[in-house]
Amino acid sequence: MKKVFAGAAVAVSFTMGASAAYADCGEVSITEMDWASSAVVTAVATFLMEQGYGCDVQKVPSSTVPALTSLAETGEPDILTEVWVNSTPSYQGLVDEGKLVEVADVLSDGGVEAWWIPAYLAESNPELTTWEGIMANPAAVGGKFHDCPSGWACDIINNNNLIAAEAEASGLERFQHGSGETLQTSIAAAYADKEPWFGYYWAPTAVLGKYPMVQVKVPEYNAEGHTCNGDVDCAAPVFSAYPASKVATAVSSTFAEREPDVVELLKNVSFTNAQMGEVLAWRLDNNASYDEAAVYFLTSYKDVWGGWLNDEAKGKLAAVLK
Repeated sequence: MKKVFAGAAVAVSFTMGASAAYADCGEVSITEMDWASSAVVTAVATFLMEQGYGCDVQKVPSSTVPALTSLAETGEPDILTEVWVNSTPSYQGLVDEGKLVEVADVLSDGGVEAWWIPAYLAESNPELTTWEGIMANPAAVGGKFHDCPSGWACDIINNNNLIAAEAEASGLERFQHGSGETLQTSIAAAYADKEPWFGYYWAPTAVLGKYPMVQVKVPEYNAEGHTCNGDVDCAAPVFSAYPASKVATAVSSTFAEREPDVVELLKNVSFTNAQMGEVLAWRLDNNASYDEAAVYFLTSYKDVWGGWLNDEAKGKLAAVLK
């Protein structure tokens, strides 16, 4: 697989060099969020913008809250990839103010956010598939809630949910991971030793495809409560499940005016959960980088992304599309 991939990477790299002469659009800044699916979206979009549309693209490492704050205050970055809209209360306000323009449902099936335990733990202890069951015996899930990193929207929401549920008083410790990679690794490590694990994760991801997990039943989604839970200063947190999530790509209003052809491209950049899950699983199994995963997508799904391009960009990328 590595040899096959290396050959494809050489072909794509050659095309990248050949296309560099086209300089049709200017500098573009795009988020590289610190979780796998968004980073793959960024890598794919970067390649297409650079080689098909002549952009000079700068990836900006970030996460949801800092990226939206920066855009609100400075108008940059130009492009935000994979914003989980329902978990980001400030998003709609920026759209309403005209600072942000939503261009695509980048995950066409939507996203899933929930609290999970491993399937083997659910099979041996079915009572742990409910919040009440976990609170009756927190030690059975390891006494920890594995949470997402600081700066992610779920950081604030999960913390407020745990406060509303009085989790700490019941003996459940919130353990916040430093990155999406360590959160992912904690699930793999638990599976390797069949140890207890309880925490937050989302789909589509390679992790949930490779390691079967079972959702823990919590109180039903409460729209008003969930909105408050997304605010770090929420005065009255409410224990609420996540809604089915709209996952979008959005651009600054100034970028939308400046680069309409690129915006038309971004309107088409969309992945099904099955496509993204397959790419992420390949990356995990091959210990590949995000750019390598993008090359895998570009070489494996030509029939998908070829339709995203305008005629001029198709001409520039003709060698890759063969």
